[in-house]
Amino acid sequence: MAHSDAAPDSTVRPHWRDRFLDGVERLGNMLPDPVMIFVIIIAVLVLLSVIGAAAGWTAVNPVTGETLAAKSLLSAELVRQLLTEMPRTYTGFAPFGLALTLILGAGVADQSGLLGAAMRAAMRRVPDTLLVPAVVLIGMLSTHAVDAGYLVYIPLAGVIFASAGRNPVLGIVLGFIGCATGLAGNLLPGQYDVLIFGITEASARLLVPGWTMNPLGNWYFLITIAVAFVALAWLITVRIVAPRLGEWAGAVPQGATPSAQERRGLRAAGIAAAAVIALFAGLVLLPGYAPLYDAAAEPAQRMMPFYRSIAAMLFVFFIATGWAYGKASGSIVTHRDLVAMMGKGLEGMLPYFVLMFFAAHFVAMFGWSNLGPITAIAGAEQLKSLGAPPALLLPMLTTMSAWLDFLIASGSAKWTAVAPVAVPMLMLLDISPEMTTAAYRVGDTVTNLISPLNAYFVLTLIYCQRWVPKFRLGSLLSLTLPYAIAFYIAGSAVTAAWVALDLPLGPGTQVGYALPQ
Repeated sequence: MAHSDAAPDSTVRPHWRDRFLDGVERLGNMLPDPVMIFVIIIAVLVLLSVIGAAAGWTAVNPVTGETLAAKSLLSAELVRQLLTEMPRTYTGFAPFGLALTLILGAGVADQSGLLGAAMRAAMRRVPDTLLVPAVVLIGMLSTHAVDAGYLVYIPLAGVIFASAGRNPVLGIVLGFIGCATGLAGNLLPGQYDVLIFGITEASARLLVPGWTMNPLGNWYFLITIAVAFVALAWLITVRIVAPRLGEWAGAVPQGATPSAQERRGLRAAGIAAAAVIALFAGLVLLPGYAPLYDAAAEPAQRMMPFYRSIAAMLFVFFIATGWAYGKASGSIVTHRDLVAMMGKGLEGMLPYFVLMFFAAHFVAMFGWSNLGPITAIAGAEQLKSLGAPPALLLPMLTTMSAWLDFLIASGSAKWTAVAPVAVPMLMLLDISPEMTTAAYRVGDTVTNLISPLNAYFVLTLIYCQRWVPKFRLGSLLSLTLPYAIAFYIAGSAVTAAWVALDLPLGPGTQVGYALPQ
Protein backbone atom coordinates (compact mmCIF):
# COMPACT_ATOMS: atom_id res chain seq x y z
CA MET A 1 0.00 0.00 0.00
CA ALA A 2 1.13 3.54 -0.71
CA HIS A 3 1.40 4.57 2.94
CA SER A 4 3.36 1.57 4.12
CA ASP A 5 6.77 2.14 5.69
CA ALA A 6 7.95 -1.33 4.71
CA ALA A 7 10.83 -1.70 2.28
CA PRO A 8 9.69 -2.26 -1.29
CA ASP A 9 9.93 -5.76 -2.76
CA SER A 10 12.82 -5.59 -5.23
CA THR A 11 11.50 -8.66 -7.06
CA VAL A 12 8.35 -6.81 -8.12
CA ARG A 13 8.77 -4.98 -11.41
CA PRO A 14 7.51 -1.38 -11.20
CA HIS A 15 4.26 -0.72 -13.00
CA TRP A 16 4.64 0.75 -16.50
CA ARG A 17 2.66 3.76 -15.36
CA ASP A 18 5.21 4.62 -12.65
CA ARG A 19 8.12 4.03 -15.05
CA PHE A 20 6.57 6.36 -17.59
CA LEU A 21 5.89 9.15 -15.09
CA ASP A 22 9.40 8.82 -13.61
CA GLY A 23 10.73 9.44 -17.11
CA VAL A 24 8.51 12.52 -17.40
CA GLU A 25 9.92 13.77 -14.11
CA ARG A 26 13.52 13.35 -15.29
CA LEU A 27 12.70 15.13 -18.55
CA GLY A 28 10.98 17.95 -16.69
CA ASN A 29 13.99 18.47 -14.45
CA MET A 30 16.09 19.12 -17.56
CA LEU A 31 13.92 22.04 -18.67
CA PRO A 32 14.91 25.61 -17.81
CA ASP A 33 12.93 27.98 -15.61
CA PRO A 34 9.64 29.21 -17.18
CA VAL A 35 11.19 32.69 -17.46
CA MET A 36 13.97 31.28 -19.62
CA ILE A 37 11.41 29.35 -21.65
CA PHE A 38 9.79 32.68 -22.51
CA VAL A 39 13.19 34.18 -23.33
CA ILE A 40 13.80 31.29 -25.74
CA ILE A 41 10.34 31.69 -27.26
CA ILE A 42 10.93 35.43 -27.76
CA ALA A 43 14.26 34.69 -29.45
CA VAL A 44 12.51 32.24 -31.79
CA LEU A 45 9.79 34.83 -32.42
CA VAL A 46 12.41 37.43 -33.40
CA LEU A 47 14.03 34.95 -35.79
CA LEU A 48 10.68 34.02 -37.34
CA SER A 49 9.75 37.69 -37.77
CA VAL A 50 12.99 38.33 -39.66
CA ILE A 51 12.38 35.30 -41.89
CA GLY A 52 8.72 36.20 -42.41
CA ALA A 53 9.48 39.79 -43.33
CA ALA A 54 12.18 38.68 -45.78
CA ALA A 55 9.94 36.00 -47.31
CA GLY A 56 6.97 38.35 -47.62
CA TRP A 57 4.50 36.46 -45.43
CA THR A 58 1.06 38.07 -45.69
CA ALA A 59 -2.58 37.39 -44.92
CA VAL A 60 -5.84 39.26 -45.44
CA ASN A 61 -7.81 40.19 -42.31
CA PRO A 62 -11.32 38.86 -43.04
CA VAL A 63 -12.86 41.55 -40.81
CA THR A 64 -11.24 44.69 -42.21
CA GLY A 65 -9.98 43.41 -45.57
CA GLU A 66 -6.55 44.79 -44.67
CA THR A 67 -3.50 42.94 -45.96
CA LEU A 68 -1.23 42.10 -43.03
CA ALA A 69 2.48 41.72 -43.70
CA ALA A 70 5.04 40.20 -41.35
CA LYS A 71 7.32 42.80 -39.75
CA SER A 72 10.85 42.16 -38.59
CA LEU A 73 11.27 42.73 -34.86
CA LEU A 74 14.83 43.82 -35.62
CA SER A 75 13.66 46.70 -37.80
CA ALA A 76 14.57 50.18 -36.55
CA GLU A 77 10.89 51.00 -35.97
CA LEU A 78 10.13 47.99 -33.76
CA VAL A 79 13.43 48.08 -31.86
CA ARG A 80 12.67 51.72 -31.03
CA GLN A 81 9.16 50.75 -29.93
CA LEU A 82 10.48 47.91 -27.77
CA LEU A 83 12.98 50.09 -25.92
CA THR A 84 10.96 53.28 -25.55
CA GLU A 85 7.73 51.55 -24.49
CA MET A 86 9.19 48.80 -22.29
CA PRO A 87 7.78 50.15 -18.97
CA ARG A 88 4.38 50.78 -20.58
CA THR A 89 4.34 47.34 -22.18
CA TYR A 90 4.94 45.74 -18.78
CA THR A 91 2.59 47.81 -16.63
CA GLY A 92 -0.09 47.91 -19.34
CA PHE A 93 -0.30 44.11 -19.52
CA ALA A 94 -3.80 43.32 -18.24
CA PRO A 95 -2.98 40.18 -16.16
CA PHE A 96 -0.21 42.06 -14.33
CA GLY A 97 -2.47 44.82 -13.04
CA LEU A 98 -5.23 42.38 -12.16
CA ALA A 99 -2.86 40.15 -10.20
CA LEU A 100 -1.44 43.10 -8.26
CA THR A 101 -4.91 44.31 -7.32
CA LEU A 102 -6.17 40.94 -6.16
CA ILE A 103 -3.07 39.85 -4.27
CA LEU A 104 -3.05 43.06 -2.21
CA GLY A 105 -6.45 42.09 -0.83
CA ALA A 106 -5.95 38.32 -0.61
CA GLY A 107 -2.72 38.88 1.34
CA VAL A 108 -4.69 40.51 4.17
CA ALA A 109 -7.26 37.69 4.27
CA ASP A 110 -4.46 35.11 4.36
CA GLN A 111 -2.04 36.79 6.78
CA SER A 112 -4.78 37.73 9.24
CA GLY A 113 -5.72 34.04 9.59
CA LEU A 114 -9.18 34.42 8.07
CA LEU A 115 -8.70 31.87 5.29
CA GLY A 116 -7.42 29.10 7.56
CA ALA A 117 -10.15 29.64 10.16
CA ALA A 118 -12.87 29.81 7.50
CA MET A 119 -11.73 26.53 5.96
CA ARG A 120 -11.69 24.74 9.34
CA ALA A 121 -15.13 26.08 10.17
CA ALA A 122 -16.49 25.01 6.79
CA MET A 123 -15.33 21.41 7.24
CA ARG A 124 -16.08 20.94 10.94
CA ARG A 125 -19.64 19.61 10.67
CA VAL A 126 -19.42 17.74 7.38
CA PRO A 127 -20.72 14.14 7.80
CA ASP A 128 -18.10 11.43 7.30
CA THR A 129 -20.02 9.98 4.35
CA LEU A 130 -19.75 13.34 2.52
CA LEU A 131 -16.16 14.07 3.52
CA VAL A 132 -14.67 13.09 0.14
CA PRO A 133 -16.86 15.30 -2.12
CA ALA A 134 -16.83 18.11 0.44
CA VAL A 135 -13.01 18.23 0.58
CA VAL A 136 -12.76 18.28 -3.22
CA LEU A 137 -15.47 20.93 -3.62
CA ILE A 138 -14.06 23.24 -0.94
CA GLY A 139 -10.63 22.77 -2.51
CA MET A 140 -12.10 24.05 -5.77
CA LEU A 141 -13.62 27.05 -4.01
CA SER A 142 -10.33 27.78 -2.25
CA THR A 143 -8.75 28.71 -5.59
CA HIS A 144 -10.51 32.07 -5.25
CA ALA A 145 -8.02 32.81 -2.46
CA VAL A 146 -5.15 32.54 -5.00
CA ASP A 147 -2.48 30.20 -3.54
CA ALA A 148 -3.90 30.06 -0.02
CA GLY A 149 -5.66 26.79 -0.81
CA TYR A 150 -2.39 25.05 -1.64
CA LEU A 151 -0.58 26.54 1.34
CA VAL A 152 -3.30 26.28 3.98
CA TYR A 153 -6.13 24.03 2.84
CA ILE A 154 -4.25 20.96 1.57
CA PRO A 155 -2.37 20.21 4.83
CA LEU A 156 -5.54 21.06 6.75
CA ALA A 157 -7.46 18.46 4.71
CA GLY A 158 -5.00 15.84 5.96
CA VAL A 159 -5.65 16.87 9.56
CA ILE A 160 -9.41 16.75 8.97
CA PHE A 161 -9.22 13.20 7.58
CA ALA A 162 -6.96 12.01 10.39
CA SER A 163 -9.30 13.56 12.96
CA ALA A 164 -12.12 11.53 11.40
CA GLY A 165 -10.05 8.34 11.72
CA ARG A 166 -9.33 8.18 7.99
CA ASN A 167 -6.05 8.18 6.11
CA PRO A 168 -4.59 11.72 6.14
CA VAL A 169 -2.73 11.06 2.87
CA LEU A 170 -6.12 10.56 1.23
CA GLY A 171 -7.30 13.91 2.60
CA ILE A 172 -4.15 15.63 1.31
CA VAL A 173 -4.55 14.10 -2.15
CA LEU A 174 -8.23 15.11 -2.34
CA GLY A 175 -7.41 18.64 -1.17
CA PHE A 176 -4.80 18.86 -3.90
CA ILE A 177 -7.24 17.45 -6.48
CA GLY A 178 -9.75 20.17 -5.61
CA CYS A 179 -7.24 23.03 -5.59
CA ALA A 180 -5.61 21.92 -8.84
CA THR A 181 -8.87 21.58 -10.78
CA GLY A 182 -10.71 24.57 -9.32
CA LEU A 183 -9.55 26.75 -12.20
CA ALA A 184 -11.51 24.59 -14.68
CA GLY A 185 -14.49 23.63 -12.54
CA ASN A 186 -16.04 25.82 -9.85
CA LEU A 187 -19.37 26.90 -8.47
CA LEU A 188 -18.41 30.57 -8.32
CA PRO A 189 -16.43 32.94 -10.53
CA GLY A 190 -13.27 34.44 -9.07
CA GLN A 191 -9.99 36.20 -9.62
CA TYR A 192 -8.68 33.60 -12.08
CA ASP A 193 -11.62 34.24 -14.39
CA VAL A 194 -10.64 37.89 -14.53
CA LEU A 195 -6.97 36.97 -15.05
CA ILE A 196 -7.47 34.36 -17.77
CA PHE A 197 -10.04 36.45 -19.66
CA GLY A 198 -7.66 39.39 -19.52
CA ILE A 199 -5.25 37.30 -21.58
CA THR A 200 -8.09 36.18 -23.85
CA GLU A 201 -9.12 39.80 -24.41
CA ALA A 202 -5.60 40.85 -25.41
CA SER A 203 -5.48 37.96 -27.89
CA ALA A 204 -8.95 38.52 -29.34
CA ARG A 205 -8.08 42.16 -29.98
CA LEU A 206 -5.34 41.07 -32.35
CA LEU A 207 -8.21 40.28 -34.73
CA VAL A 208 -11.12 42.37 -33.41
CA PRO A 209 -9.80 45.45 -31.56
CA GLY A 210 -13.13 46.21 -29.91
CA TRP A 211 -13.65 42.80 -28.27
CA THR A 212 -14.14 43.02 -24.50
CA MET A 213 -14.12 40.26 -21.93
CA ASN A 214 -16.93 39.05 -19.71
CA PRO A 215 -15.39 37.57 -16.53
CA LEU A 216 -18.48 35.38 -16.09
CA GLY A 217 -18.17 34.07 -19.64
CA ASN A 218 -17.49 30.46 -18.53
CA TRP A 219 -19.66 30.31 -15.40
CA TYR A 220 -22.27 27.73 -16.54
CA PHE A 221 -19.53 25.61 -18.09
CA LEU A 222 -17.46 25.78 -14.88
CA ILE A 223 -20.40 24.63 -12.75
CA THR A 224 -20.96 21.62 -15.00
CA ILE A 225 -17.28 20.66 -14.93
CA ALA A 226 -17.22 21.06 -11.14
CA VAL A 227 -20.20 18.73 -10.67
CA ALA A 228 -18.70 16.15 -13.06
CA PHE A 229 -15.24 16.26 -11.46
CA VAL A 230 -16.56 16.02 -7.88
CA ALA A 231 -18.72 13.02 -8.80
CA LEU A 232 -15.82 11.30 -10.56
CA ALA A 233 -13.44 12.06 -7.69
CA TRP A 234 -15.90 10.51 -5.24
CA LEU A 235 -16.22 7.35 -7.37
CA ILE A 236 -12.48 6.98 -8.01
CA THR A 237 -11.68 7.52 -4.33
CA VAL A 238 -14.10 4.84 -3.17
CA ARG A 239 -13.22 2.30 -5.86
CA ILE A 240 -9.47 2.82 -6.43
CA VAL A 241 -7.54 5.26 -4.25
CA ALA A 242 -8.93 4.64 -0.74
CA PRO A 243 -8.51 0.83 -0.99
CA ARG A 244 -4.94 1.33 -2.24
CA LEU A 245 -4.05 3.45 0.80
CA GLY A 246 -5.84 1.31 3.33
CA GLU A 247 -6.94 2.21 6.85
CA TRP A 248 -5.06 4.75 8.97
CA ALA A 249 -3.42 3.32 12.08
CA GLY A 250 -1.46 6.41 13.15
CA ALA A 251 -2.18 9.12 15.68
CA VAL A 252 -5.44 11.08 15.55
CA PRO A 253 -4.74 14.84 15.98
CA GLN A 254 -6.93 17.27 17.81
CA GLY A 255 -7.52 20.98 17.39
CA ALA A 256 -9.23 21.15 13.99
CA THR A 257 -12.12 23.06 15.59
CA PRO A 258 -11.78 26.88 15.42
CA SER A 259 -10.88 28.54 18.72
CA ALA A 260 -13.03 31.11 20.51
CA GLN A 261 -10.92 33.94 19.09
CA GLU A 262 -11.27 32.53 15.59
CA ARG A 263 -15.03 32.18 15.95
CA ARG A 264 -15.23 35.81 17.07
CA GLY A 265 -13.15 36.81 14.07
CA LEU A 266 -15.33 34.79 11.70
CA ARG A 267 -18.47 36.50 12.98
CA ALA A 268 -16.89 39.90 12.37
CA ALA A 269 -15.74 38.79 8.90
CA GLY A 270 -19.25 37.60 8.11
CA ILE A 271 -20.68 41.03 8.96
CA ALA A 272 -18.01 42.69 6.80
CA ALA A 273 -18.76 40.30 3.93
CA ALA A 274 -22.46 41.13 4.09
CA ALA A 275 -21.65 44.85 4.06
CA VAL A 276 -19.43 44.49 0.97
CA ILE A 277 -22.07 42.45 -0.85
CA ALA A 278 -24.72 45.04 0.04
CA LEU A 279 -22.43 47.84 -1.18
CA PHE A 280 -21.87 46.31 -4.61
CA ALA A 281 -25.52 45.25 -4.90
CA GLY A 282 -26.43 48.89 -4.30
CA LEU A 283 -24.04 50.02 -7.03
CA VAL A 284 -26.02 47.80 -9.42
CA LEU A 285 -29.58 48.24 -8.16
CA LEU A 286 -29.94 51.72 -6.62
CA PRO A 287 -32.45 53.80 -8.64
CA GLY A 288 -30.83 56.87 -10.12
CA TYR A 289 -27.32 55.83 -9.07
CA ALA A 290 -26.15 52.52 -10.49
CA PRO A 291 -22.60 52.98 -11.82
CA LEU A 292 -22.22 49.21 -12.29
CA TYR A 293 -25.32 48.86 -14.47
CA ASP A 294 -25.43 50.34 -17.98
CA ALA A 295 -29.11 50.87 -18.75
CA ALA A 296 -28.30 52.33 -22.17
CA ALA A 297 -26.52 49.20 -23.41
CA GLU A 298 -27.98 46.16 -25.12
CA PRO A 299 -29.79 43.85 -22.64
CA ALA A 300 -27.02 41.24 -22.68
CA GLN A 301 -24.39 43.91 -22.02
CA ARG A 302 -26.07 45.92 -19.27
CA MET A 303 -24.29 44.04 -16.47
CA MET A 304 -20.88 44.38 -18.13
CA PRO A 305 -19.70 47.16 -15.76
CA PHE A 306 -20.43 44.83 -12.84
CA TYR A 307 -18.62 41.92 -14.46
CA ARG A 308 -15.59 44.06 -15.15
CA SER A 309 -15.52 45.27 -11.55
CA ILE A 310 -15.14 41.77 -10.10
CA ALA A 311 -11.42 42.32 -9.49
CA ALA A 312 -12.16 45.49 -7.51
CA MET A 313 -15.00 43.78 -5.67
CA LEU A 314 -12.75 40.88 -4.61
CA PHE A 315 -10.06 43.35 -3.51
CA VAL A 316 -12.52 45.21 -1.29
CA PHE A 317 -14.04 41.92 -0.05
CA PHE A 318 -10.67 40.48 1.02
CA ILE A 319 -9.54 43.74 2.64
CA ALA A 320 -12.78 44.25 4.56
CA THR A 321 -13.22 40.68 5.77
CA GLY A 322 -9.53 40.20 6.56
CA TRP A 323 -9.38 43.45 8.51
CA ALA A 324 -12.59 42.66 10.41
CA TYR A 325 -11.35 39.18 11.26
CA GLY A 326 -7.95 40.46 12.35
CA LYS A 327 -9.37 43.20 14.60
CA ALA A 328 -11.78 40.78 16.29
CA SER A 329 -9.28 37.93 16.68
CA GLY A 330 -6.31 40.11 17.64
CA SER A 331 -4.08 39.42 14.63
CA ILE A 332 -4.46 43.06 13.49
CA VAL A 333 -3.90 45.77 16.06
CA THR A 334 -3.27 48.90 13.99
CA HIS A 335 -3.55 49.93 10.37
CA ARG A 336 0.21 49.34 10.07
CA ASP A 337 -0.43 45.61 10.51
CA LEU A 338 -2.90 45.76 7.64
CA VAL A 339 -0.41 47.50 5.34
CA ALA A 340 2.32 45.02 6.31
CA MET A 341 0.03 42.11 5.42
CA MET A 342 -0.63 43.60 2.00
CA GLY A 343 3.11 43.73 1.36
CA LYS A 344 3.62 40.23 2.72
CA GLY A 345 1.01 38.90 0.34
CA LEU A 346 2.95 40.24 -2.63
CA GLU A 347 6.14 38.43 -1.64
CA GLY A 348 4.89 35.05 -2.75
CA MET A 349 3.91 36.45 -6.14
CA LEU A 350 7.26 38.02 -6.99
CA PRO A 351 8.35 35.11 -9.26
CA TYR A 352 5.03 35.47 -11.10
CA PHE A 353 5.59 39.20 -11.60
CA VAL A 354 9.06 38.48 -13.00
CA LEU A 355 7.48 36.02 -15.43
CA MET A 356 4.85 38.59 -16.42
CA PHE A 357 7.57 40.98 -17.64
CA PHE A 358 8.64 38.51 -20.31
CA ALA A 359 5.10 37.31 -21.00
CA ALA A 360 3.92 40.89 -21.58
CA HIS A 361 6.69 41.51 -24.09
CA PHE A 362 6.03 38.22 -25.85
CA VAL A 363 2.38 39.16 -26.39
CA ALA A 364 3.28 42.70 -27.47
CA MET A 365 6.03 41.58 -29.85
CA PHE A 366 3.76 38.90 -31.27
CA GLY A 367 1.29 41.63 -32.15
CA TRP A 368 3.88 44.09 -33.48
CA SER A 369 5.28 41.47 -35.86
CA ASN A 370 1.80 40.61 -37.22
CA LEU A 371 2.76 36.94 -36.90
CA GLY A 372 -0.17 36.35 -34.53
CA PRO A 373 -3.00 37.26 -36.90
CA ILE A 374 -1.10 35.89 -39.93
CA THR A 375 -0.65 32.53 -38.18
CA ALA A 376 -4.26 32.56 -37.01
CA ILE A 377 -5.63 33.29 -40.49
CA ALA A 378 -3.40 30.66 -42.10
CA GLY A 379 -4.24 28.13 -39.38
CA ALA A 380 -7.94 28.77 -39.77
CA GLU A 381 -7.69 28.14 -43.50
CA GLN A 382 -5.90 24.86 -42.84
CA LEU A 383 -8.48 23.76 -40.27
CA LYS A 384 -11.29 24.73 -42.60
CA SER A 385 -9.75 22.57 -45.30
CA LEU A 386 -9.78 19.61 -42.89
CA GLY A 387 -13.52 19.97 -42.48
CA ALA A 388 -13.29 19.09 -38.77
CA PRO A 389 -16.30 20.20 -36.72
CA PRO A 390 -15.83 22.51 -33.71
CA ALA A 391 -16.82 19.61 -31.44
CA LEU A 392 -13.55 17.95 -32.51
CA LEU A 393 -11.36 21.07 -32.72
CA LEU A 394 -11.90 22.15 -29.13
CA PRO A 395 -11.04 18.78 -27.54
CA MET A 396 -7.87 18.96 -29.67
CA LEU A 397 -7.10 22.28 -27.96
CA THR A 398 -7.79 20.64 -24.59
CA THR A 399 -5.29 17.90 -25.41
CA MET A 400 -2.65 20.38 -26.54
CA SER A 401 -3.13 22.39 -23.35
CA ALA A 402 -2.69 19.28 -21.23
CA TRP A 403 0.60 18.30 -22.86
CA LEU A 404 1.98 21.85 -22.77
CA ASP A 405 1.57 21.73 -19.01
CA PHE A 406 4.70 19.56 -18.87
CA LEU A 407 6.64 22.47 -20.42
CA ILE A 408 5.06 25.51 -18.72
CA ALA A 409 3.44 24.79 -15.37
CA SER A 410 1.75 28.20 -14.99
CA GLY A 411 -1.70 28.14 -16.56
CA SER A 412 -1.78 31.89 -17.20
CA ALA A 413 1.76 31.89 -18.62
CA LYS A 414 0.90 29.02 -20.95
CA TRP A 415 -2.31 30.72 -22.06
CA THR A 416 -0.27 33.84 -22.73
CA ALA A 417 1.77 31.85 -25.25
CA VAL A 418 -1.14 29.90 -26.78
CA ALA A 419 -3.97 32.44 -26.81
CA PRO A 420 -2.55 34.88 -29.41
CA VAL A 421 -2.80 32.08 -31.99
CA ALA A 422 -5.68 29.92 -30.70
CA VAL A 423 -8.22 32.65 -29.91
CA PRO A 424 -8.12 34.58 -33.23
CA MET A 425 -7.83 31.37 -35.23
CA LEU A 426 -10.97 29.87 -33.71
CA MET A 427 -12.79 33.21 -33.93
CA LEU A 428 -12.28 32.92 -37.68
CA LEU A 429 -13.96 29.50 -37.45
CA ASP A 430 -16.99 31.06 -35.69
CA ILE A 431 -15.99 29.83 -32.21
CA SER A 432 -16.23 32.41 -29.43
CA PRO A 433 -13.19 33.39 -27.35
CA GLU A 434 -15.12 32.25 -24.28
CA MET A 435 -15.52 28.72 -25.67
CA THR A 436 -11.85 28.56 -26.65
CA THR A 437 -10.89 29.67 -23.14
CA ALA A 438 -13.12 27.03 -21.55
CA ALA A 439 -11.58 24.22 -23.62
CA TYR A 440 -8.08 25.41 -22.72
CA ARG A 441 -8.86 25.54 -18.99
CA VAL A 442 -9.96 21.90 -18.89
CA GLY A 443 -6.70 20.66 -20.40
CA ASP A 444 -4.56 22.99 -18.32
CA THR A 445 -5.85 21.79 -14.96
CA VAL A 446 -5.99 18.02 -15.42
CA THR A 447 -2.26 17.70 -16.11
CA ASN A 448 -1.45 19.73 -12.99
CA LEU A 449 -2.39 16.60 -11.06
CA ILE A 450 0.59 14.66 -12.42
CA SER A 451 3.08 17.28 -13.63
CA PRO A 452 6.42 17.37 -11.78
CA LEU A 453 6.78 20.93 -13.09
CA ASN A 454 3.87 21.93 -10.88
CA ALA A 455 5.50 23.29 -7.72
CA TYR A 456 2.39 22.47 -5.73
CA PHE A 457 2.57 18.84 -6.78
CA VAL A 458 5.97 18.68 -5.10
CA LEU A 459 4.60 20.59 -2.10
CA THR A 460 1.78 18.05 -1.82
CA LEU A 461 4.38 15.27 -1.73
CA ILE A 462 6.07 17.06 1.19
CA TYR A 463 2.73 17.28 3.01
CA CYS A 464 2.26 13.53 2.56
CA GLN A 465 5.74 12.83 3.91
CA ARG A 466 4.85 14.59 7.16
CA TRP A 467 2.51 11.68 7.85
CA VAL A 468 4.41 8.90 6.01
CA PRO A 469 8.15 9.75 5.88
CA LYS A 470 8.92 7.16 3.20
CA PHE A 471 6.13 8.29 0.89
CA ARG A 472 7.64 8.78 -2.56
CA LEU A 473 6.89 10.56 -5.82
CA GLY A 474 5.79 7.38 -7.56
CA SER A 475 3.27 6.74 -4.79
CA LEU A 476 1.74 10.18 -5.21
CA LEU A 477 1.65 9.84 -9.00
CA SER A 478 -0.08 6.48 -8.72
CA LEU A 479 -2.78 8.12 -6.58
CA THR A 480 -3.36 11.21 -8.74
CA LEU A 481 -3.11 9.58 -12.17
CA PRO A 482 -6.57 7.90 -12.04
CA TYR A 483 -8.14 11.29 -11.36
CA ALA A 484 -6.17 12.97 -14.15
CA ILE A 485 -7.20 10.35 -16.73
CA ALA A 486 -10.86 10.43 -15.71
CA PHE A 487 -10.98 14.24 -15.62
CA TYR A 488 -9.35 14.53 -19.04
CA ILE A 489 -11.85 12.13 -20.63
CA ALA A 490 -14.83 13.71 -18.88
CA GLY A 491 -13.66 17.28 -19.57
CA SER A 492 -13.12 16.56 -23.27
CA ALA A 493 -16.54 14.90 -23.49
CA VAL A 494 -18.26 17.84 -21.79
CA THR A 495 -16.46 20.27 -24.12
CA ALA A 496 -17.51 18.35 -27.24
CA ALA A 497 -21.09 17.99 -26.02
CA TRP A 498 -21.29 21.68 -25.13
CA VAL A 499 -20.30 22.64 -28.67
CA ALA A 500 -22.58 20.08 -30.28
CA LEU A 501 -25.58 21.24 -28.22
CA ASP A 502 -24.63 24.93 -28.55
CA LEU A 503 -25.29 25.62 -24.87
CA PRO A 504 -24.70 29.05 -23.26
CA LEU A 505 -21.31 29.21 -21.52
CA GLY A 506 -22.27 31.95 -19.09
CA PRO A 507 -24.42 35.06 -18.83
CA GLY A 508 -24.47 36.61 -22.29
CA THR A 509 -21.90 34.25 -23.85
CA GLN A 510 -22.34 31.52 -26.44
CA VAL A 511 -20.32 28.82 -28.18
CA GLY A 512 -20.54 30.54 -31.57
CA TYR A 513 -19.09 33.87 -32.66
CA ALA A 514 -19.84 36.09 -35.63
CA LEU A 515 -17.13 38.47 -36.83
CA PRO A 516 -18.27 42.11 -36.96
CA GLN A 517 -19.12 43.35 -40.41
